[in-house]
Formats: sequence, C-alpha cells, structure tokens
Amino acid sequence: MKKFLSAIPLSLQHLFAMFGATVLVPALTGLDPGSALIASGVGTLIFHLITRGKVPTYLGSSFAFIAPLALYVGKLNSPGQAVAGLISVSVVYALVSLIIATVGFDKVRKVIPPVVVGPVVSIIGLSLATTAVTSMASVSWDAAIVSLLAAIIATLAGTKVIRLFPIIIGLLVGYIYSAVRGYVEFQTIADAPVFALPHFVMPEFTWAVILGMAPIALVTIIEDLGHMFVLNEITGKDVTKNPGFGRILVGNGLATLFSGFIGGPAQTTYAENLGVLAITRQFSSRIIQGAAVLSILLGLFGKVGAVIQSIPVGVMGGICILLFGMIAAMGIRHLIEEKVSLANMKNLVIVAIIFIIGIGLAHNGIAYATIAGLLIHWLVPNFTTKSES
Repeated sequence: MKKFLSAIPLSLQHLFAMFGATVLVPALTGLDPGSALIASGVGTLIFHLITRGKVPTYLGSSFAFIAPLALYVGKLNSPGQAVAGLISVSVVYALVSLIIATVGFDKVRKVIPPVVVGPVVSIIGLSLATTAVTSMASVSWDAAIVSLLAAIIATLAGTKVIRLFPIIIGLLVGYIYSAVRGYVEFQTIADAPVFALPHFVMPEFTWAVILGMAPIALVTIIEDLGHMFVLNEITGKDVTKNPGFGRILVGNGLATLFSGFIGGPAQTTYAENLGVLAITRQFSSRIIQGAAVLSILLGLFGKVGAVIQSIPVGVMGGICILLFGMIAAMGIRHLIEEKVSLANMKNLVIVAIIFIIGIGLAHNGIAYATIAGLLIHWLVPNFTTKSES
C-alpha cells in the first residue's frame, strides 16, 4: 500500500504532462474532452497490455489528424465518418505491423542510421518549442519563469526524493504564484459537471473519409518510431527489439480503434511524457499505467479535470520548456555516443536538412524530415575525403 501511495505523485507528473495536449485536440476539432481523456487512459492501458508492460510510454491525442477530424466533426457534423476514418487508421497500423513481422524489424532498423536518428530525436523536442514558448509561456512570462526555475532547482539541487517530483513541484509553485497574481480561473471549476459519461459513436464508412485519413497513419508511425528512439536513449533498452516495434504499432492501432468508438481522437505516443522520464529517471510502466487510470477518472469526474485544466497556460509553458528541451538534448547525446562525425560534409548536410524541415514544417514535419534524411543518406554518394570522415 505504501509503495502504491508513493507512486501516485509520479503518475500525476505524467498526467500533468499529457493533459494540455490531450484536451487541446478535442477543443480544436469539436470532440468531447472527457471522451478524449477516457480514450487516452484506456488506450494507454491497451497499449501496455499488448506490449506486455515493457514500453513505459503514454498515449494521448494525436495532432496529425486535427484537420480531417475538424472537417468531419466540426464542419460536417458527422462524427460517424470520423470514427470510420480512425478505424481505417488502425487497419493501416495492423498492416504495417504485419509487414514488419514478415520482413523483420532488424532489416528495417538497418536502413535508419544514427546520423538520421539523432537529429530526428532532437526535432521531436524542438518542433514543440513554439508551442512551449510562443503559445504557452508567453501568455504570462512571470508565471512561466517561476514554474521553470522551481522545476530546475528541484531537478538539480533537490534531495533524492524531491528530484523525483520536479514537474509537480514546478506546477505547484507556479499555481500558487498564479493564484496570488489572479491568473487562475476558479469559476471553471465551479461550472464543471460532477459526473459525465462518454457517448459511443457508430461508424459511417465512405471512401472519401478512408482515403482522407488512412494515409496519415504512415506519418504517425514514423513519429512513433522516433519516439521509440528517444525512449531507447532515455532507458538504455531497445524497445523496438523487445517487445518489438510490431507490438508497439498493434497497441497504438487498437488504442486508436477504441478511441474512435467512444468519440475520441487518434492516439499516439507522447513526447511530453518522454520528457518526464528523462528528468525523473523513473521508468516503471506501473507509473504510466497509474497516470492512465487517473486520466480515466478525470474523464468521468468533471470537477477533478477542471482543477487541472485551471492550471494557467503560462505555468504549463514554463514546465514544457524543460520537458521539450530535454528531448532535444537527447538527440544531440545520441550523435555524440554513436560517434557521428559532423566533420563529414554528408553527415552535416543530413543533420541540417532534418533540422530545418522538421522544425520549419508545422504539420507532419518530423515524418517528412525523417524521409528526407533517409533519402539523402542512401541515395546521395559520399564525396567527402578521408580527413572529413
């Protein structure tokens, strides 16, 4: 019991990390935030069941599908078509998983060199920089700085116990400061419903929705692979081998399938939670599963969810600066540990192209940057001299 209670704060950190992005997607598309939270929690538990608890990561609302979901749910008022689209996405996940099982992931992995992996990992964090700084922290820089400093001090100068909870400490300090400054909207807590249930949606299949959403799954699959590279760097274990990337895709596909049926968005692994792992160094899947259970409860109990939603955007921005920055730093560390020579001009070009495309493209930039890096690595000859290698 004592061990269970001590894990709750660790789970809460993951809950706070994923909350903003997970409820933002339904806010932008017209889906129900409560359904999104329940789908996120149940989807994560399904993912952990399929991967046998060997992949300590959290699943939340995917941003890649915002445009089609906003079209079918918002403009066309046809959630049934959105569900059909998400079902088609889960089918693509299953097919790619089957291909990997047939060909073998080792053959797939060999075509992805460290010079591509490192910068891709970095842009996963850097591509979120505008969100953290411009969209969040700049709303109230004073609250963001207070939260960020509290988290940094807890991470670097805290006791062994305090270093386990830098996110919670940063959020608490930032929340108290914001409450004093009048930044916290307590009325949203009072107005929130006490209890709410998600509504099941039946699919309405059309070729337009299938062809419009299914191909996007290839983009999120590449992003998933990038997230797994980050996780490998953080934990020191290769989850693409054990339990295997095929299982990871099956878990993600089934999570998306369930989410669609209860009116939630597509599910994907979350970089935000990888940042928490990098800071706390607590890799137990039980902690992630605890966060999933808490997310389900938040989806059912509106008052509790409203308390978290009342955390000022500036406070979350300060914390996200640290979380996303840690991911970017992991990519640089990967290049160093793999002894990738940037004196080699071809390597330098690959890294440069990946950074600019990955950060410059607002939507699906990570996927396009990965493809560009791989194409240059495998198709462009290396004209550099031995001294550059």
